[in-house]
Amino acid sequence: MTEAEAKPPKLKFRTVWISDVHLGSKYCRAERLLQFLKTIETEQLYLVGDILDIWALKRKWHWPKLHSDVVRRILKTDTKGTRVTFVPGNHDELFRNYNRLVFGGVEINNEPIHITADGRRAVVLHGDIFDAVVANHKVITFIGDWLYDVLLRVNIWFNAMRRWCGFGHWSLSNYIKHRVKQVISFIGSFEEAVVRYAHQKKVDMVVCGHIHHPEVREMDDVLYCNCGDWVENCSAIVEHFDGRIEMLRFGFDGDLDGDKTEKVSEPGSSRRHAVTPEPELAGAGSSRKAAERLKAEIATSLAVDPEEDGETSGEPEAEDVVAETSAN
Repeated sequence: MTEAEAKPPKLKFRTVWISDVHLGSKYCRAERLLQFLKTIETEQLYLVGDILDIWALKRKWHWPKLHSDVVRRILKTDTKGTRVTFVPGNHDELFRNYNRLVFGGVEINNEPIHITADGRRAVVLHGDIFDAVVANHKVITFIGDWLYDVLLRVNIWFNAMRRWCGFGHWSLSNYIKHRVKQVISFIGSFEEAVVRYAHQKKVDMVVCGHIHHPEVREMDDVLYCNCGDWVENCSAIVEHFDGRIEMLRFGFDGDLDGDKTEKVSEPGSSRRHAVTPEPELAGAGSSRKAAERLKAEIATSLAVDPEEDGETSGEPEAEDVVAETSAN
């Protein structure tokens, strides 16, 4: 059996949404995301904010080769016919200044409208504008970001002890999200605010990220989808070719965990229509130093062809991306 024959077939989707990757943070699960991207094929890929963690890079520079490999893989999907749209979040908000521009085949769009295969309209946004703390209190936000880092650091040591004792992975921050009353209240308020905005936009569905809490459910006649993150949950939202929406978790063992894949809508739903339209896109000091260094790091890494899958990189636009962004 040849190596090509031994490879399992890729999972094919019409659309994939991922958010909160936090490249540049030492807690980013870049190896999981890279493996996930290698297992799928999709016509449309949405990067729903906080893909790059400029905040973390400002505190301490951290950019291993795996992070460059993820960027290379994303840029590479464009050469295979995948349309890539980047929706900036609060950790990479400086890219919001480049709304509707295309860099290296990746379109930056602050708030695109996606049309599903069954005719539903979905607004795609990161979601930080609905977080009053992020929107109005920058100092408190940075303190909260630091505390989250502390929780993740403690979690690493705690899980090392659990593995030594023969137990599986356990997330302290996820436990707090599900157990602490104030946190549960905040998540509920966030979701309600996002759904109210979806009603204002007159859409059937909303896809967001930001709170690192993967969720797919109907709320007040709106399909609320939160992509989760690639720090702890390793989750994504996908659309099948008939318009069905699912949440996938890429397990800590590196395999898609079918038991955690949640189906949220069936083909016979009354909210579906027998149409297949093209996706519609509706336009909508220290950070600079970190961004400039990041661009140089990515440019250097992309100058080397990856060996992955035995494929050539096919990314001639990489230098143009860096040059055009630097000019701005």
